[in-house]
Amino acid sequence: MTSPGIGEALLRQVLGRFPTGVVVVTASDGAVPFGLSVNSFTSVSLDPPLIAFCADRRSGSWAAIRRSGAFCVNVLAEDQEAVSRVFATRGAEKFGGVGWSPAPSGSPLLDGVLAWIDCRIEAVHDGGDHEICVGRVDQLGVERDEGPLVFYRGGYGRFEP
Repeated sequence: MTSPGIGEALLRQVLGRFPTGVVVVTASDGAVPFGLSVNSFTSVSLDPPLIAFCADRRSGSWAAIRRSGAFCVNVLAEDQEAVSRVFATRGAEKFGGVGWSPAPSGSPLLDGVLAWIDCRIEAVHDGGDHEICVGRVDQLGVERDEGPLVFYRGGYGRFEP
């Protein structure tokens, strides 16, 4: 529920004016991989190394990631819009057409990403209809040097500096 005087449609419209990168957060219970697309990802601290993302508290994928205690942030490249769309779908078989290998934590590291960050959950905070997950970075790497996938005004695009 939005505050009085602030309509949800206007809030979405205003926040949509802020371009973001797109990541897929993945985890595994040892047998089954799971993941979700996220555009609310940010660095938190360099010392200690912490990152954060927000997830809809109703998401089954987020519940599974939270239970696992560890996750991998996959930073999507400009040619991975289809990957983002698959992981943004509720209840879909998300890993059927997506190649991956295990990150050091065992979480899926998706093929073709720009970079990855392997984390364990440091803290989870209430954020209204979302939860704010803070992750402690354990390992990370750069895979490609192409441009990132960008989300802006409800659509995908590219960025060139």
